[in-house]
Amino acid sequence: MIEMHPQRWGDPARAAALPDSTRGLVELAFGLAETPAAERVAVPPSALADDLLAPLRDALGAEHVRTDDETRRLRTRGKSTPDLLKARAGDLADAPDAVVRPGSHAEVEAVLAWAVEHHVAVVPFGGGTSVTGGLSARRDGFAGLVSLDLVRMDRLVSVDHESMTAVLEPGLRGPDAEALLAAEGVLLGHYPQSFEFASIGGFAATRSSGQSSAGYGRFDALVVGLRVATPRGPVELGSAPANAAGPDLRQLFLGSEGAFGVITAVTVRVRPLPETTVYEGWHWPSFAAGADAMRALAQSGLLPTVLRLSDEAETAINLARPDSIGGESAGGCLMITGYEGTPSAVAAKRTAVTALLTGLGGTSAGPEPGEAWAHGRFEAPYLRDAMLDVGVLVETLETATFWSNRQALYDAVRTALETSLGEGTLVLCHVSHVYETGCSLYFTVAAKGDADPLAQWLAAKRAASDAIVAAGATITHHHAVGTDHKPWLTAEIGELGASVLRAVKADLDPTGVLNPGVLIP
Repeated sequence: MIEMHPQRWGDPARAAALPDSTRGLVELAFGLAETPAAERVAVPPSALADDLLAPLRDALGAEHVRTDDETRRLRTRGKSTPDLLKARAGDLADAPDAVVRPGSHAEVEAVLAWAVEHHVAVVPFGGGTSVTGGLSARRDGFAGLVSLDLVRMDRLVSVDHESMTAVLEPGLRGPDAEALLAAEGVLLGHYPQSFEFASIGGFAATRSSGQSSAGYGRFDALVVGLRVATPRGPVELGSAPANAAGPDLRQLFLGSEGAFGVITAVTVRVRPLPETTVYEGWHWPSFAAGADAMRALAQSGLLPTVLRLSDEAETAINLARPDSIGGESAGGCLMITGYEGTPSAVAAKRTAVTALLTGLGGTSAGPEPGEAWAHGRFEAPYLRDAMLDVGVLVETLETATFWSNRQALYDAVRTALETSLGEGTLVLCHVSHVYETGCSLYFTVAAKGDADPLAQWLAAKRAASDAIVAAGATITHHHAVGTDHKPWLTAEIGELGASVLRAVKADLDPTGVLNPGVLIP
């Protein structure tokens, strides 16, 4: 299994310097200032004595309870720009005191019972791709902090071909899950940008949304059942495809970010492997025109599998085509459509979508832009690393709103970011997910880093988050709450809503050992 370095994203072998075309654009916009990261960052000594860890070693096996510096270093924080900036500055203060790797639901329960007995904080860890501080638990008041690494729980438990469901363990990473399902002739179809490294449990715990959500749906829409270990005992949910047995408690744990329990199995809807896949590009004269076309598709029931739209700025620098950033652009706004299924179903959907988009003023760009996007769809985080290396601050944020509020939200967030970060700031945006009633806006921000880039970004993120809340939009559509968005959660769900979350936390985790400081206002 490939392990991500705490200062960078993804596979270390795929890290690369800026391509020449991109480097020229960056130098023109921001200048270049080489900012090498610390070569080897020390982690604080473990606060957990060997005799305290002895019961865990007995329960899990000594090899599955690790306190060495390298293992602890690799389980420190997530992959937001603030996470990387801290690590690059030599700060790994949030390193866990131990990394424990249970191999079954029963072993997860044993870890939680031990943590309650000794008042040790527990951070569930899947793929480590959190970008909102979801792995930065509060440790004050606890005897120590352990990372509950689910890497050993990586099985495809079963496939029900008649019901078209599958049971997956939480430690399965995206590519491994799809490979195991493909051997059974089915797929899940969930492809967030973190797909190569994120886990099934992480998808569920953060209410993830993938790049094929127009066709397959968000991850929470794919989940039909859950098994969860809590400090109070196990929870099993999902005895039928639908029910009226009170509020849907599955939704209580989907998006709970490890604060209510540890997800140990997920039952999901699956589909037959597609026989054909087609990607295309479309050009629009403006972001507004393209967004109106997306709304028409959604409200006509004609959504393709993939549908996304870059604004003028994102199109101009070719961000949707990572291998061509800084190269020549056709101008306007680029839309990507993608279709999966049987040849006849794909042909019928393409014909209907083409007629609608052409009638609304779109211009087909053929398959090449869509295929280029598909080829580079998981590469953007590597580009962020390369830009941080030359002193350019890069980060993303996302939100969602109703169609009638899209333009006001777009303008408010752009203004907030440009005002906070100053002249020369580059703010890019695309519509990443669409619904009949609204859409998600995904912003990418680049600015020349100052003497304290961490403080610089946190100020900009505060300004953008304030603008999102003031505009009546959600503080997060799919990145989750973590610690970064928690200050704005009460404004979204109300004081009583926050009180409900605190009550659930108190009932399921009365000693507060699960991911303390994350999610709960």
